Amino acid sequence: MTITQLEYIIAVDTYKNFAEAARHCFVTQPTLSMQIKKIEEELDVLIFDRSKKPVLTTDIGLQIINQARITVQEAYRIKEVIQTQKDEIKGELKIGIIPTLSPYLLPLFITKFMQKYPEVNLVVEELLSDSIIDKLNNDILDVGILVTPIKTRSIIEIPLFYETFSVYMSTKHPLSNKSNIDFTELDINEMWLLKEGHCFRSQVINICGDTDLNSKNQLRFESGSLETLKRIVEKQYGYTLLPELATFDLSERRKKYVKHFKEPKPVREVSLIIHRSYMKRKLIELLQEEIQANIPESLKDKTRGRLIEWV
Repeated sequence: MTITQLEYIIAVDTYKNFAEAARHCFVTQPTLSMQIKKIEEELDVLIFDRSKKPVLTTDIGLQIINQARITVQEAYRIKEVIQTQKDEIKGELKIGIIPTLSPYLLPLFITKFMQKYPEVNLVVEELLSDSIIDKLNNDILDVGILVTPIKTRSIIEIPLFYETFSVYMSTKHPLSNKSNIDFTELDINEMWLLKEGHCFRSQVINICGDTDLNSKNQLRFESGSLETLKRIVEKQYGYTLLPELATFDLSERRKKYVKHFKEPKPVREVSLIIHRSYMKRKLIELLQEEIQANIPESLKDKTRGRLIEWV
């Protein structure tokens, strides 16, 4: 059996579909199917139950694929050793980043990183936290950028920075004449929220304490975009919360909607996360350095408020 054949069975196990696995391996489906058939014949076992939709990995197949992942990772490490020895900075880095970070953080560093390391190809995907963790565990991503702590044993967390929260409040709201807001003054039922699945939603609910989420408003709207929520606040009523990075480029007109929390301010920790068996160590180290070199200095202070966990 070959490393390429092992990559094919890993792909089918990951995507549960031969056509999708072939697409990600950049081969035709007949080629991928033929190579998997060869490895099954060589081992005299059935790795996949093709009668199921989606494709089901057999019990013995799961054991084989677990070992295949280790073997493929170790083979790639040989290439890493050679690149490190030659001081080469090249390859592909697949990054997952959550939606409440990507529009605000990526522009700060992504162009400079590509200019500095022109032989590194970046593949960036905007995903929810659970999807990033799942894809790291299945070797589909190399690194994630999200909010920690996540307390997952298979994942290593590398803190990057700490950002506070602000209230983005309608000028029609009774609290809008206050410059600083206390947690206890907020009512979750007056707040516009991101939809279920976003870790930022969990952080917001944690800030507001144990208040029951039982909307009193005629309209209840939950979005996947902070930008959408900001516009609803401006045109309707109520408020939402924003992470600090989302407030840096606000126009003067929009800054009037921003209200700061009293001390201690709620803070979230933003980190790189990697699988414990991670590869591409040098590229990930360079990514960390570039992010931390290009964020505002205020974000680097980890003692600036009350840390809010998203789990």
